[in-house]
Amino acid sequence: MQEKFGSRVHKIALDGGFTCPNRDGSKSVGGCIYCNSKGSGTGAFGEEKSIKKQMEKGINYLSKRFKAEKFIAYFQSYSGTYGPVEKLKELYDSSLIDERIVGISVGTRPDCLNKKILDLLEDYKKQNYMVWLEIGLQSAHNKTLELINRHHSFEDFLFALEKAKERGLLVCTHIIFGLPGEGYEEMIETVKKLSELPLDGIKFHSLYVIKGTPVENLLKKGIYKPVTQEEYVNIVCEAISLLPAHIVIQRLTGDPKKGELVEPQWTMNKQKTLSLIEKTLQEKDLWQGKFFKE
Repeated sequence: MQEKFGSRVHKIALDGGFTCPNRDGSKSVGGCIYCNSKGSGTGAFGEEKSIKKQMEKGINYLSKRFKAEKFIAYFQSYSGTYGPVEKLKELYDSSLIDERIVGISVGTRPDCLNKKILDLLEDYKKQNYMVWLEIGLQSAHNKTLELINRHHSFEDFLFALEKAKERGLLVCTHIIFGLPGEGYEEMIETVKKLSELPLDGIKFHSLYVIKGTPVENLLKKGIYKPVTQEEYVNIVCEAISLLPAHIVIQRLTGDPKKGELVEPQWTMNKQKTLSLIEKTLQEKDLWQGKFFKE
């Protein structure tokens, strides 16, 4: 960002009031087994805050706290491409409030993309905006995707990635470590498969159990056990060493909301987890790309 734009750039998380086919009944209801069924992301949409107002608030805060000078509009909440393309354009356009906005990042699912939507995103790229498409995958194992109620396959993800890259979009994917039914081998296998793909970014998350979700029931029944902090740190460090050096690691761990978390409690101390990852990389002499094989 510094090289491209000459200043500090920050993403502003936006809530456009999106839902997803896994919640509105098109494919399922209730979302994935770990999905918080209440509210919509930041809650700003429910408070009737327009995208423009959300952008202005984000710019004011990030400018003061981080001295950021330029910004990326980040449609974070739920599936940011799920809707009529005309409505999507209206929302995206309303985030481009002045010349300080240098890009758009849209979070979505592999099954919420079509030609018209990809064409729309490509149009912003042609206007010299940096365009990131964040495609949630969570796991490369179809058995796991079925278990967590994703209602899309790894093959759906591969197709969406191919079509996005044909348009020159930057693609970041999200994966979750500690999903039910997966052990160390399955998690590492997901990373190995992704390391072979034309990805530009990746986000690592640990699965944390939120109140009122189906995974909480699995936890109470003793069917599911979250990964420990030590296990998560080791998996992340191994994953980093398997990724090619050019992939931007945009996130190393998630941020559960206070008051919603059931387990694991260690996820509330993000800074400790980040420090342990750094320490473990040093102790094990690991770095990004060390074990990547072209």
